[in-house]
Amino acid sequence: MQPSDYILQPVSDSTSVPHRWLWLVFGLSSGLSVAIFLARVWYTDTWMYFFLNWNLLLAWAPLLLATIMRELAQRRLLPLALLLALSGAWLLFFPNAPYIISDLMHLAPRQGVPIWYDAMLIFSYAWSGLLVGFASLWLVQEVVTARFGAWVGWTVAMLSLLAAGFGVYLGRFQRWNSWDVLVDPIGLAREILYGLTHPWAYPKAIVVTLLFASFMAIAYSTVHLFAAARLQQIGRERTAS
Repeated sequence: MQPSDYILQPVSDSTSVPHRWLWLVFGLSSGLSVAIFLARVWYTDTWMYFFLNWNLLLAWAPLLLATIMRELAQRRLLPLALLLALSGAWLLFFPNAPYIISDLMHLAPRQGVPIWYDAMLIFSYAWSGLLVGFASLWLVQEVVTARFGAWVGWTVAMLSLLAAGFGVYLGRFQRWNSWDVLVDPIGLAREILYGLTHPWAYPKAIVVTLLFASFMAIAYSTVHLFAAARLQQIGRERTAS
């Protein structure tokens, strides 16, 4: 297997069927998470962990934006200005996907529900968020690679994961949300700029950012390599037939 086999190539219309299956899997994963939550609501008659549903909904936003980018790119309707605008909107919501991992901090023994059940509940939402987040990153990397080349695509992917790690810190510890870019853009920009210009004043920000970014980089690269190997096999099978 050559290194070039792992380079994302522009996706043709022939890949629409696998993409539809992926959407089905993502839907089933999110649906299972919601089902586990509703079963907990029925059993306990409480709405504990309802916030997970909102976080998962926000995690789907970058996938929808990335899908729009891909469709426009396929139709050659994605000029550079629109690409930058959609990429900015996508990056704004992208940290919501891995953010659900940090919700594990809410795991604690609670009356009436085994802790293993709540662990499965939160992990299910975190897994669903990672799935749709990585899928959105794959699509964005695909669009960038097709336009600017593989190295630019990977650079954008890794920088996006680093930004997502910082976004998790801003959301979990500074309590900023994606929509604050509209509600309080000056305050959010001031917080980010001060953190970037005075990084050593925020050791927690550095640790959280690097830990989340490193974990996601390894996880995404693993998923990417598995998918690339599968795509290569499909290509061989089509060539042989």
